[in-house]
Amino acid sequence: MRILSALVMALAMAAPAAAETVLVRDGRVVTNGAAGTIENGDVLIVDGRISAVGANLTAPRGARIVEAQGRYVTPGAFAAMSEIGLSEISGSGAPNDASISGDLIAAAADAGRAFDPGVTAIAVTRMEGVTRAAIAPSSTETMFVGRGALVSLDGGDDSVFHSQAFMVVELGEVGARRTGGSRAAVWPAFEAALRDAREYPGRYRSGQGGAVLNELDAAALQPFARGQGLFLVHIESAADIRRLIRFKRANPSLRFAIHGGAEAWQVADELARANIPVIVDPLSNLPDRFERLSARLDNAAILDRAGVTVAIAPAPGSVDAHQARLVLQLAGNAVANGMEWDAAFAAVSRTPAEIFGVGAQIGRLERNYTGDLVIWDGDPLQVTSAPDVVFIEGVEQPMVSRQTLLRDRYHPSRRNAQ
Repeated sequence: MRILSALVMALAMAAPAAAETVLVRDGRVVTNGAAGTIENGDVLIVDGRISAVGANLTAPRGARIVEAQGRYVTPGAFAAMSEIGLSEISGSGAPNDASISGDLIAAAADAGRAFDPGVTAIAVTRMEGVTRAAIAPSSTETMFVGRGALVSLDGGDDSVFHSQAFMVVELGEVGARRTGGSRAAVWPAFEAALRDAREYPGRYRSGQGGAVLNELDAAALQPFARGQGLFLVHIESAADIRRLIRFKRANPSLRFAIHGGAEAWQVADELARANIPVIVDPLSNLPDRFERLSARLDNAAILDRAGVTVAIAPAPGSVDAHQARLVLQLAGNAVANGMEWDAAFAAVSRTPAEIFGVGAQIGRLERNYTGDLVIWDGDPLQVTSAPDVVFIEGVEQPMVSRQTLLRDRYHPSRRNAQ
């Protein structure tokens, strides 16, 4: 019977549910928008979208009412960089689609095609209040890492809602190492790759080939090289960031965001003027390599005060498929080191959506936004808090994972009850 019960619950986790009309009533509603935080507020979700937000809303006929009872009600968190859904066991080969070796495929690597909504980390992460994620592969050979995708953590077959959303490129120490061992080579190589992509397919069909890219990578890079997509650039040092700012100034049609930026605080004003967002790790404070010599814990706070668009995620090199759930803890650490609470929460919800181009749909509790909503048992940026209820597109998600099933099956109290 215990095995049958576990199977039934597992099937319930996998079964799709329909959106319903839901009124979440009497919560501390963090809208992430112009209304700020509404005390004793209500949120109405109809057909998967937010229909109204305010106080003393009237429930439509047939609506299900969820009593928040003064608890925090927030948009779902957005993991700004993750490998979730790309690997089941990060250190193993067969179940790990996050790591790419060799140079046959680089820019053409497509994380969306490898995403598996059924991996066990999806349910675990969703239960921690994370409803969306940006995912990308990692590469060990070339400066181009591949194309990232935006995914929902509802576990459905259509979880990838924005494929080929950004291109990851190494332009710091790692990129230099992969293009001859020097930054003297990495920027000429990047510029040559952009030319190859812009001239695709002409020069390839004529038999000339590319200066640095094969045909597959040139085709994949072309829209980004023409300003039709976002480059997510891995750089850390202030000197590298200044080079990127100058390059952006010379190529205004190209879009860039930085992932890393351990020394970004040193050039905060310049980044704000250049309108280049930065995805930072608030725990990066160790000079573990030369490009991070000036890393500090209040990096996110300094950037935010300077007007830089800041999101929060693990630093390059520490992104893991099973750690996306920790983004809210990272945001809490940013608050502990001087960042305003509202800015830190936005940095793990609204701001990632804006950086990746879906900010008009996701990340706020406002009319016509997607009905991703979480009710918390405490402050969502406190490590002791946890979600009580999670909605994705208006569908309440099961607070069940493989781990909770195993816990319930083998807990001593269950065995003693038999």
